[in-house]
Amino acid sequence: MLFHSAFYKFVEVADPDAIAESLRDVARELTGSILVAVEGINGVVAGTTDVLDAFELALTQDARFGGAFAGIVFKRSACTSRPFFKMRVHVKREIVAFGIDGVRPDADGNNNVSPAQWRELIARDDVVIIDNRNSFEYRLGKFKGAIDPLVPNFRDFPKYVETNAPAWKAEGKTVAMYCTGGIRCEKSSAWMQDLGLNVVQLEGGILNYFQSMPDAEKDWEGECFVFDNRIAIDTKLQETATTYEEVYAAEPDGEWRVARAKRLDLAG
Repeated sequence: MLFHSAFYKFVEVADPDAIAESLRDVARELTGSILVAVEGINGVVAGTTDVLDAFELALTQDARFGGAFAGIVFKRSACTSRPFFKMRVHVKREIVAFGIDGVRPDADGNNNVSPAQWRELIARDDVVIIDNRNSFEYRLGKFKGAIDPLVPNFRDFPKYVETNAPAWKAEGKTVAMYCTGGIRCEKSSAWMQDLGLNVVQLEGGILNYFQSMPDAEKDWEGECFVFDNRIAIDTKLQETATTYEEVYAAEPDGEWRVARAKRLDLAG
């Protein structure tokens, strides 16, 4: 049986090219995608339990990584479909493209709240819940009461925040943000704090919430989009029958997105 593992860590990487070469070696029996940049690592991989165990151990303990990825959190889920067909390791400028230079996420994670704390937080009247994902992801599933920023791309998120920040501050709102695995929130919340906003994020994102809360459906409506061949999962981390046509139906470029997704599937 195959399992999917998602992970990331913001940490200074002195030589991304050397790290990428070592990653190609330790991940050779997996499929998926790993991005490496000066700011850290971001990956999604799939394989059998034994192969994933070996990879995760190597990533955290292999001397070639110099301890940079110690303590990294892996979020696993079982697969019905094969999530990926190949293994790709790329060196990038950013591990998640935000479009604003100089943003350094808080390494201590001081603005993270656990899934249990998140449940209490989003029930408060002084909290505004922001879905830090694309609109098609929001339409497929969301936390109850969450706001869709209506952004087609993560790079458009800063403009939405700048427009609404004055009102949030004037109303004394705490901004509670979430995304799929946490990485988008890590990047944007660091920048939002510099704007003077009181912002917190769901630790480990939606995937961690589903993994940690057996009754996650009490707070979540719908499904969660995942960027691989499974397309979507439910609150039990199980693959659903949702199709690309259903995901992209309301997108202006929906037909192109569906065709592209299916082309990538066939190409492997």
